[in-house]
Amino acid sequence: MTETTTRPLTLAIAAAAIIGGGAGYFGGTLSTPDAPVAMAQQEAPQGEALSLLDLDDASRDALQGEMRRYLLENPEIIVEVIGLLEAQQVAEAAEAERQMVADAADDLFNDGFSYVGGNPNGDITLVEFLDYQCGFCKRAHAEVQTLIQQDGNIRYVVKELPILGPMSVEASRAAVAVLIEDGAAVYERFNDTLMTFGGQLSSQVIDGLAQRAGADVTAMRAAMENNEEIDERIAATRALAGALEITGTPTFVMGDTVIRGFLPLPQMEEAVAAVRNTAN
Repeated sequence: MTETTTRPLTLAIAAAAIIGGGAGYFGGTLSTPDAPVAMAQQEAPQGEALSLLDLDDASRDALQGEMRRYLLENPEIIVEVIGLLEAQQVAEAAEAERQMVADAADDLFNDGFSYVGGNPNGDITLVEFLDYQCGFCKRAHAEVQTLIQQDGNIRYVVKELPILGPMSVEASRAAVAVLIEDGAAVYERFNDTLMTFGGQLSSQVIDGLAQRAGADVTAMRAAMENNEEIDERIAATRALAGALEITGTPTFVMGDTVIRGFLPLPQMEEAVAAVRNTAN
Protein backbone atom coordinates (compact mmCIF):
# COMPACT_ATOMS: atom_id res chain seq x y z
CA MET A 1 0.00 0.00 0.00
CA THR A 2 1.03 3.59 -0.46
CA GLU A 3 0.99 6.27 2.24
CA THR A 4 -2.16 7.73 0.66
CA THR A 5 -4.08 4.47 0.69
CA THR A 6 -3.04 3.48 4.22
CA ARG A 7 -3.80 6.83 5.87
CA PRO A 8 -7.52 6.21 6.65
CA LEU A 9 -6.60 2.86 8.20
CA THR A 10 -3.78 4.49 10.14
CA LEU A 11 -6.16 7.15 11.45
CA ALA A 12 -8.62 4.49 12.56
CA ILE A 13 -5.88 2.58 14.37
CA ALA A 14 -4.55 5.77 15.93
CA ALA A 15 -8.02 6.65 17.16
CA ALA A 16 -8.37 3.20 18.67
CA ALA A 17 -4.98 3.56 20.34
CA ILE A 18 -5.82 6.96 21.78
CA ILE A 19 -9.32 6.07 22.95
CA GLY A 20 -9.05 2.54 24.19
CA GLY A 21 -5.57 1.20 23.77
CA GLY A 22 -6.25 -0.30 20.36
CA ALA A 23 -9.44 -2.22 20.94
CA GLY A 24 -9.88 -3.17 17.30
CA TYR A 25 -10.04 -2.01 13.69
CA PHE A 26 -11.61 -3.03 10.41
CA GLY A 27 -10.15 -5.90 8.42
CA GLY A 28 -6.97 -5.67 6.44
CA THR A 29 -3.28 -5.56 7.28
CA LEU A 30 -1.56 -2.54 8.71
CA SER A 31 1.40 -1.40 6.69
CA THR A 32 3.50 1.68 6.27
CA PRO A 33 5.79 2.39 3.30
CA ASP A 34 8.74 0.69 4.96
CA ALA A 35 7.45 -1.73 7.59
CA PRO A 36 4.55 -4.11 6.99
CA VAL A 37 3.31 -5.86 10.10
CA ALA A 38 2.44 -9.55 9.92
CA MET A 39 -0.79 -10.49 11.58
CA ALA A 40 0.27 -14.08 12.34
CA GLN A 41 -2.21 -15.39 9.80
CA GLN A 42 -5.09 -13.99 11.84
CA GLU A 43 -6.10 -11.32 9.36
CA ALA A 44 -9.86 -10.91 9.29
CA PRO A 45 -11.80 -11.36 6.05
CA GLN A 46 -12.30 -8.14 4.11
CA GLY A 47 -14.89 -5.91 5.75
CA GLU A 48 -15.03 -7.81 9.04
CA ALA A 49 -13.82 -6.43 12.34
CA LEU A 50 -10.55 -7.74 13.78
CA SER A 51 -9.97 -7.25 17.51
CA LEU A 52 -6.62 -7.27 19.22
CA LEU A 53 -8.17 -9.82 21.54
CA ASP A 54 -8.22 -12.25 18.61
CA LEU A 55 -4.43 -12.08 18.14
CA ASP A 56 -1.77 -14.16 19.83
CA ASP A 57 0.66 -12.37 22.11
CA ALA A 58 3.43 -12.03 19.52
CA SER A 59 1.13 -10.58 16.86
CA ARG A 60 -0.51 -8.25 19.35
CA ASP A 61 2.85 -6.97 20.57
CA ALA A 62 4.01 -6.48 16.97
CA LEU A 63 0.89 -4.52 16.05
CA GLN A 64 1.01 -2.33 19.15
CA GLY A 65 4.69 -1.66 18.61
CA GLU A 66 4.05 -0.65 15.01
CA MET A 67 1.19 1.61 16.07
CA ARG A 68 3.42 3.32 18.63
CA ARG A 69 6.30 3.72 16.19
CA TYR A 70 4.08 5.16 13.50
CA LEU A 71 2.46 7.67 15.87
CA LEU A 72 5.83 8.78 17.21
CA GLU A 73 7.06 9.32 13.67
CA ASN A 74 3.84 11.07 12.63
CA PRO A 75 2.56 12.94 15.72
CA GLU A 76 0.38 15.19 13.56
CA ILE A 77 -1.96 12.21 13.19
CA ILE A 78 -2.79 12.41 16.90
CA VAL A 79 -3.81 16.04 16.44
CA GLU A 80 -5.88 15.09 13.41
CA VAL A 81 -7.64 12.28 15.25
CA ILE A 82 -8.37 14.53 18.22
CA GLY A 83 -9.81 17.09 15.81
CA LEU A 84 -12.06 14.45 14.26
CA LEU A 85 -13.23 13.31 17.68
CA GLU A 86 -13.93 16.86 18.80
CA ALA A 87 -15.90 17.55 15.61
CA GLN A 88 -17.93 14.40 16.23
CA GLN A 89 -18.60 15.45 19.81
CA VAL A 90 -19.72 18.92 18.70
CA ALA A 91 -22.08 17.40 16.13
CA GLU A 92 -23.51 14.98 18.69
CA ALA A 93 -23.99 17.80 21.22
CA ALA A 94 -25.75 19.95 18.61
CA GLU A 95 -28.09 17.11 17.73
CA ALA A 96 -28.84 16.47 21.41
CA GLU A 97 -29.58 20.16 21.87
CA ARG A 98 -31.93 20.18 18.87
CA GLN A 99 -33.77 17.22 20.38
CA MET A 100 -34.07 18.98 23.75
CA VAL A 101 -35.61 22.02 22.04
CA ALA A 102 -38.02 19.81 20.08
CA ASP A 103 -39.09 17.99 23.25
CA ALA A 104 -39.73 21.30 25.06
CA ALA A 105 -41.21 23.21 22.11
CA ASP A 106 -44.68 23.78 23.59
CA ASP A 107 -43.33 25.10 26.89
CA LEU A 108 -40.75 27.20 25.08
CA PHE A 109 -42.85 28.88 22.44
CA ASN A 110 -46.46 28.63 23.63
CA ASP A 111 -46.67 28.18 27.40
CA GLY A 112 -49.72 30.46 27.65
CA PHE A 113 -48.33 32.74 30.35
CA SER A 114 -45.00 34.26 29.26
CA TYR A 115 -44.90 37.75 27.81
CA VAL A 116 -45.13 37.79 24.01
CA GLY A 117 -43.99 40.89 22.15
CA GLY A 118 -42.60 41.92 18.82
CA ASN A 119 -44.75 40.67 15.95
CA PRO A 120 -47.18 38.07 17.38
CA ASN A 121 -47.45 36.58 13.89
CA GLY A 122 -43.72 36.67 13.15
CA ASP A 123 -42.19 33.96 11.02
CA ILE A 124 -39.73 33.02 13.77
CA THR A 125 -39.90 33.15 17.55
CA LEU A 126 -37.04 34.47 19.68
CA VAL A 127 -37.17 33.28 23.29
CA GLU A 128 -35.01 34.98 25.90
CA PHE A 129 -34.25 33.69 29.40
CA LEU A 130 -33.19 36.69 31.50
CA ASP A 131 -32.34 37.98 34.95
CA TYR A 132 -32.78 41.66 35.87
CA GLN A 133 -29.43 41.79 37.69
CA CYS A 134 -27.50 40.17 34.85
CA GLY A 135 -25.03 42.60 33.28
CA PHE A 136 -24.94 40.73 29.97
CA CYS A 137 -28.76 40.68 29.87
CA LYS A 138 -28.69 44.45 30.21
CA ARG A 139 -26.15 44.68 27.39
CA ALA A 140 -28.29 42.41 25.24
CA HIS A 141 -31.51 44.31 25.94
CA ALA A 142 -30.91 47.22 23.59
CA GLU A 143 -29.56 44.89 20.90
CA VAL A 144 -32.59 42.62 21.10
CA GLN A 145 -35.02 45.54 20.98
CA THR A 146 -33.24 46.97 17.94
CA LEU A 147 -33.28 43.57 16.26
CA ILE A 148 -37.02 43.16 16.84
CA GLN A 149 -37.87 46.67 15.66
CA GLN A 150 -35.67 46.61 12.58
CA ASP A 151 -36.67 43.11 11.51
CA GLY A 152 -40.39 43.52 12.04
CA ASN A 153 -41.15 39.82 11.70
CA ILE A 154 -39.89 38.35 14.99
CA ARG A 155 -42.16 37.06 17.72
CA TYR A 156 -40.44 37.71 21.07
CA VAL A 157 -41.04 35.64 24.22
CA VAL A 158 -39.56 36.53 27.63
CA LYS A 159 -38.80 33.84 30.20
CA GLU A 160 -38.22 35.10 33.75
CA LEU A 161 -35.22 33.16 35.10
CA PRO A 162 -33.94 34.82 38.29
CA ILE A 163 -30.65 33.16 39.19
CA LEU A 164 -28.62 35.95 40.80
CA GLY A 165 -30.00 36.13 44.28
CA PRO A 166 -33.05 37.29 46.25
CA MET A 167 -33.40 40.67 44.51
CA SER A 168 -33.43 38.93 41.14
CA VAL A 169 -36.26 36.76 42.41
CA GLU A 170 -38.16 39.77 43.75
CA ALA A 171 -37.75 41.68 40.49
CA SER A 172 -38.99 38.71 38.44
CA ARG A 173 -41.92 38.16 40.79
CA ALA A 174 -42.79 41.84 40.46
CA ALA A 175 -42.58 41.63 36.66
CA VAL A 176 -44.86 38.57 36.55
CA ALA A 177 -47.30 40.32 38.91
CA VAL A 178 -47.39 43.36 36.63
CA LEU A 179 -48.02 41.14 33.62
CA ILE A 180 -50.96 39.51 35.45
CA GLU A 181 -52.40 42.69 36.94
CA ASP A 182 -51.67 45.35 34.30
CA GLY A 183 -51.16 43.46 31.06
CA ALA A 184 -48.50 43.10 28.40
CA ALA A 185 -48.05 46.77 27.50
CA VAL A 186 -47.22 47.81 31.07
CA TYR A 187 -45.07 44.71 31.54
CA GLU A 188 -43.07 45.68 28.45
CA ARG A 189 -42.36 49.13 29.90
CA PHE A 190 -41.51 47.66 33.31
CA ASN A 191 -39.18 45.11 31.75
CA ASP A 192 -37.46 47.96 29.91
CA THR A 193 -37.09 50.11 33.03
CA LEU A 194 -35.63 47.18 34.97
CA MET A 195 -33.21 46.33 32.17
CA THR A 196 -32.03 49.90 31.61
CA PHE A 197 -31.68 50.69 35.32
CA GLY A 198 -28.00 50.96 36.15
CA GLY A 199 -28.05 50.85 39.95
CA GLN A 200 -28.55 48.32 42.71
CA LEU A 201 -32.02 46.82 42.98
CA SER A 202 -33.98 46.98 46.22
CA SER A 203 -37.66 46.67 47.09
CA GLN A 204 -38.01 50.45 47.02
CA VAL A 205 -36.24 50.70 43.67
CA ILE A 206 -38.45 47.99 42.16
CA ASP A 207 -41.57 49.84 43.34
CA GLY A 208 -40.28 53.09 41.87
CA LEU A 209 -39.47 51.50 38.52
CA ALA A 210 -42.87 49.83 38.43
CA GLN A 211 -44.57 53.14 39.12
CA ARG A 212 -42.51 54.81 36.40
CA ALA A 213 -43.67 52.12 33.97
CA GLY A 214 -47.31 52.86 34.80
CA ALA A 215 -47.96 49.78 36.95
CA ASP A 216 -50.36 49.71 39.88
CA VAL A 217 -47.77 49.16 42.61
CA THR A 218 -50.35 48.37 45.27
CA ALA A 219 -51.94 45.69 43.09
CA MET A 220 -48.47 44.40 42.18
CA ARG A 221 -47.46 43.96 45.81
CA ALA A 222 -50.80 42.39 46.70
CA ALA A 223 -50.38 39.85 43.91
CA MET A 224 -46.83 39.12 45.02
CA GLU A 225 -48.18 38.44 48.49
CA ASN A 226 -51.24 36.40 47.62
CA ASN A 227 -51.10 35.03 44.06
CA GLU A 228 -49.46 31.59 44.00
CA GLU A 229 -49.52 31.63 40.21
CA ILE A 230 -46.51 33.98 40.21
CA ASP A 231 -44.24 31.46 41.87
CA GLU A 232 -45.73 28.63 39.80
CA ARG A 233 -44.82 30.44 36.58
CA ILE A 234 -41.26 31.09 37.69
CA ALA A 235 -40.93 27.49 38.88
CA ALA A 236 -42.15 26.27 35.48
CA THR A 237 -39.54 28.42 33.76
CA ARG A 238 -36.82 27.07 36.06
CA ALA A 239 -37.87 23.53 35.21
CA LEU A 240 -37.81 24.37 31.50
CA ALA A 241 -34.33 25.85 31.85
CA GLY A 242 -33.21 22.69 33.60
CA ALA A 243 -34.58 20.53 30.80
CA LEU A 244 -32.62 22.62 28.29
CA GLU A 245 -29.48 22.61 30.47
CA ILE A 246 -29.60 26.40 30.73
CA THR A 247 -27.42 27.55 33.61
CA GLY A 248 -26.82 31.21 32.76
CA THR A 249 -28.43 34.30 31.35
CA PRO A 250 -29.03 35.59 28.82
CA THR A 251 -29.91 32.46 26.88
CA PHE A 252 -31.81 32.67 23.60
CA VAL A 253 -33.69 30.05 21.62
CA MET A 254 -34.57 30.48 17.95
CA GLY A 255 -35.93 27.63 15.91
CA ASP A 256 -33.98 24.62 17.17
CA THR A 257 -30.92 26.73 18.03
CA VAL A 258 -29.86 27.61 21.58
CA ILE A 259 -27.62 30.66 21.95
CA ARG A 260 -25.95 30.71 25.34
CA GLY A 261 -24.78 34.20 26.23
CA PHE A 262 -24.69 37.70 24.83
CA LEU A 263 -24.36 38.23 21.09
CA PRO A 264 -23.83 41.63 19.46
CA LEU A 265 -26.54 42.79 17.07
CA PRO A 266 -24.75 41.78 13.82
CA GLN A 267 -24.33 38.21 15.09
CA MET A 268 -27.95 38.10 16.25
CA GLU A 269 -29.00 39.17 12.76
CA GLU A 270 -26.88 36.39 11.28
CA ALA A 271 -28.50 33.88 13.64
CA VAL A 272 -31.98 35.04 12.60
CA ALA A 273 -31.04 34.72 8.93
CA ALA A 274 -29.65 31.23 9.52
CA VAL A 275 -32.85 30.10 11.24
CA ARG A 276 -34.93 31.50 8.40
CA ASN A 277 -32.77 29.80 5.78
CA THR A 278 -33.11 26.49 7.61
CA ALA A 279 -36.88 26.89 7.83
CA ASN A 280 -37.09 27.57 4.12
